[in-house]
Amino acid sequence: MYSRIKQFKTLKGVDESLDLMYNSLESVRLGTQVVPTVASLNDFCASDVFSNFDVPCFDRSAVDGYAVISSDVVSSSVTNPTRLDIIQEVFANSRPNELKPNSYGEASVVYTGAPIPPGADAVVMVEDTKVEGSEVMVYRPVSPQQNVSKKGEDFRVGDIVLKKRTLIKPWHIAALLSTGNKNVCVYKKLRIGVLSTGSELKEYSSDSDNLIVDTTRPLILSLIKENFCEAVDLGIVSDDLGKIAFSIKEALREVDMVITTGGTSVGSSDFVKEAILSLENSSVIFHGVRMRPGRPTGLALVKGKPVFMLSGYPVAAFTGFEVFVKRALDHIRGATSSPPPTMPAILSRRLAKPVGVKAFVRVKVSKGADGVFIAEPLRLTGSGLLSTLTNGDGLVVVDEDLEGYDEGDKVNVLLLKPV
Repeated sequence: MYSRIKQFKTLKGVDESLDLMYNSLESVRLGTQVVPTVASLNDFCASDVFSNFDVPCFDRSAVDGYAVISSDVVSSSVTNPTRLDIIQEVFANSRPNELKPNSYGEASVVYTGAPIPPGADAVVMVEDTKVEGSEVMVYRPVSPQQNVSKKGEDFRVGDIVLKKRTLIKPWHIAALLSTGNKNVCVYKKLRIGVLSTGSELKEYSSDSDNLIVDTTRPLILSLIKENFCEAVDLGIVSDDLGKIAFSIKEALREVDMVITTGGTSVGSSDFVKEAILSLENSSVIFHGVRMRPGRPTGLALVKGKPVFMLSGYPVAAFTGFEVFVKRALDHIRGATSSPPPTMPAILSRRLAKPVGVKAFVRVKVSKGADGVFIAEPLRLTGSGLLSTLTNGDGLVVVDEDLEGYDEGDKVNVLLLKPV
């Protein structure tokens, strides 16, 4: 019991721990590689990417219709249509330099995406016309450049198409290809190993009864994949300082980061911190955070590579990942994640916690009879209860200087899934 009390005195606040984390990760660098643009989904761009030409590369029609000189049809109406000679049919794959120029009194049939013939400056939509033999009757005027997509309207040569450190999404791939970027330089995906510690743990595939099944490791592995990194399963190691140290040392030869689960509280049988410190060129940045759940969360560096220590309890490990690991990934990649969606809600009952501890409370959100959303706290404690994640819709964060919230208080819910 004395060892627990002694180590509790070293607990740091969440914000202080985050600052220490950011400072310690400044030297972590990612390698780069060039990949085909079509294979770059969910990679992070490693440099600014520029347009190689104007897009579109010529003035083109935005609709199906007739390319005309706008001044020819300025007085067109249903009762006074303008009659124009049809001189050609232009398709999207027609070459601009092979088109006949439009002269006064002439029209060219054009389809969406087709180049505008020289001389024409507008397109009359097909529904505002009627064909009579080799002529077209125009029943509505158009202004200059109406229904025309101008050259370079989308991108101009030299424009930045994609900024460095942007997470590449499907629409980015389309934009890159449209501007002549068939390949793109991206950061290599972070390879993150996950190691469970605990002699009591068994694999989730075991058929035996009365075992403590390791569910936390699969949870963290899935979170890693969800955050666009490569997850490496390091398995389970027993509560043996030497075995833990060896497993971490060997893993760091192959991965960029290690996350351990379990063995991070302050009990005498927990060896992760000591195992890390037994390795060459290692240091503990922080170990123990004034947060609930997730108090045993910690961070160390081994030869410059980060090792996160998370709780063995799944909900506490999830919270530690969301608060620390997720932000560390963004910091290393230099990317800014979109903040999670939030929504206001009214607390259904009182929510209390100790002052000095930052709490991340799982809540279930529902709509009341009056249309106001209600947040029902599930559990402040119970860091091993996965049902509080499966049944919960989000988190309510209670800052360190607060004792909690009263029933009926308005709170902001960080949504984990759609409500």
